[in-house]
Amino acid sequence: MLEQSLNCQHWKNWRKHLMVKNKVQLITYPDSLGGNLKALKSNLDTYFPNLFEGGIHILPPYPSSGDRGFAPLTYFEIDPQFGDWEDVRNLAEDYDILLDIMVNHISQKSPYFQDFLKNGRDSQYADYFLTLEKIWEDGVPVQSDIDQMFLRRKVPYSEFIIEKTGEVEKVWTTFGKTTPSEQIDLDVHSEQVKQLFVDIFKHFHDNGVKIIRLDAVGYVLKKLGTSCFFVEPDIYDFLDWILGVAKSYDIALLPEVHAHYSIQYKLAEHGCWIYDFILPYRIFETLSNEESKFLVDYLQTRPHGQFTMLDCHDGLPVKPDLDGLIDSKEARKLVDLALDRGANLSLIVSDEHKDEDGFDVHQIRSTIYSLFGEDDDTYLAARALQVFTPGIPQIYYVGLLAGKNDIEAVEARGDGREINRHNFDEKEIAAAAETEVVKRLVNLIRFRNQHPAFEGDFTAQAPSPTELVLSWENGAERASLTIDLKAKTGHVAYTEDGQEKVFTI
Repeated sequence: MLEQSLNCQHWKNWRKHLMVKNKVQLITYPDSLGGNLKALKSNLDTYFPNLFEGGIHILPPYPSSGDRGFAPLTYFEIDPQFGDWEDVRNLAEDYDILLDIMVNHISQKSPYFQDFLKNGRDSQYADYFLTLEKIWEDGVPVQSDIDQMFLRRKVPYSEFIIEKTGEVEKVWTTFGKTTPSEQIDLDVHSEQVKQLFVDIFKHFHDNGVKIIRLDAVGYVLKKLGTSCFFVEPDIYDFLDWILGVAKSYDIALLPEVHAHYSIQYKLAEHGCWIYDFILPYRIFETLSNEESKFLVDYLQTRPHGQFTMLDCHDGLPVKPDLDGLIDSKEARKLVDLALDRGANLSLIVSDEHKDEDGFDVHQIRSTIYSLFGEDDDTYLAARALQVFTPGIPQIYYVGLLAGKNDIEAVEARGDGREINRHNFDEKEIAAAAETEVVKRLVNLIRFRNQHPAFEGDFTAQAPSPTELVLSWENGAERASLTIDLKAKTGHVAYTEDGQEKVFTI
C-alpha cells in the first residue's frame, strides 16, 4: 500500500484551502426525505435541526430521462417535481450544498443531443459528442481496440438515425442499459463542451453550490491502445483544467472514481479530494470478524483528504476497489453473511476482472443498518469508527434513519439498488427520529461536529486483537473512541472545559 501522503498538519491546511468544512454531511435524493426540496428543508429543520454542519449532497435534482437523475437533460433547471433553484438557494442559506456533474455524459433526451438527432453534423451541438471518426480516423470501429477497453456495455457506442439525412451515426456511449443508450458521452476536448462546463459552474456558484462531485470522471478520455479508463497522464490535464474552473468560482471538487484504490491515492497526491471506498468494507470486516488489525493498519497509512462513507445510493465497494488488499476466500465469508442478512450483489461481468477463483463481487447492496444485523450497538460502533476516521464523514439518508432492507422495492422494480433507496414520508421520518438508535447517532454526529479535537492530530491503535482506539488531540483538547469488538460496544472519552468526560456511543 502507498504510504500516507498527507500528514495531519498538511491535511488541516489543505482542507482549509479547499473550502470544505470538517463536519458531517448528509447524502440524499431530492425527494427521499419528504418528497421534494421544500420538504427536505422542513424535515431537517424539524427533526434534525443544525445537524449537518458539513452540508448536504443532493443527488441529481435535474430533469432526467433515467438512472434516477444520472441521465440529466440539463443542469440549468431543477425537475419541477422536486422544486426549483430557489429551493436550492434556500437550503444553501443553512447548508453547504454539494451537487453532481456527470462530466462523462448527458441524456439522449437533452436539447443538445435532440438537435443533433434532427440535424446531424449541421447541428450547432454536433461537436458536443464523440462520433467515431474522433476515435478511429475512418470512423470504423476496430474490435482489437475495443477488446483492450474497460467496457460497461457490450460495445461502447450506439447507432442513431439522423432525421435530416436518414444517415446512421455511431456515437460513443460508455453507459446505459438500453440500445441505443440513454446516456450519450460528451467530448471533453471540445471547446463547446468546456464552455458548457464553465457555464454550469457559474450557474451553480450563482445558486449557492459549494462543492461539485465529478461523476464518472474516470471515463471521460477515450484513447486507442488504452482501457479508456483513467487514461494517464492525460487525465491529469483534464483534472487540472476543471480544478482551475472550480477554483475561479470558489467551488471545491470531489472526483468520483470507482477503481483500484491506487488510483484514488494518485488523485490524492494530485491534490484532489477522494472517496474512501476501502473504509466501508474494512469496518464491516472488523466488526464481523472481531479483529482490529486490518482496520488499524489501514488507518495508519491512508491519505487523510477523503470523504468517508459507509453507505450511499449504490453498494458497499468490493472489486476492483480492494483488489490486492483482501483475500477472496475471506471476502466470500463476509459476502455470505451479508446475503444471510438480506443483501443482494452487483457482480463483475468481465472474466478478466474476476479473481482466479471466480470471486466476482463488485458491490454488496444493503442498507448499512441491515448489513450489521439490525443491531443498534453494532451499527453505532460502525458509525463511530467512520466519524472518528480522518476525513469528511457523509451519512446517507437511509442510514440516518436506521432504515432496513427494502426487499419489496427490489422485487417491484427489478433493480437490486432499490434495497437502499426507500423514500421516507414525514410520518416515517418523525417515527425514526424518536428511536433510540437514531437519537444515539444524532448525539454522535453533534459530537463530531463540535469537538475541537477533530482539528488536530490523529492516531489509531489496537491495544488487543479485539479492541480499537482512535484518538484525536488538538492542544489540550482530546477525544478518544474505544471499541470492544466482541461486545460491539464503545465509549468516547473527551475533554470539556478542562474536565475529563465519557459517554457511551
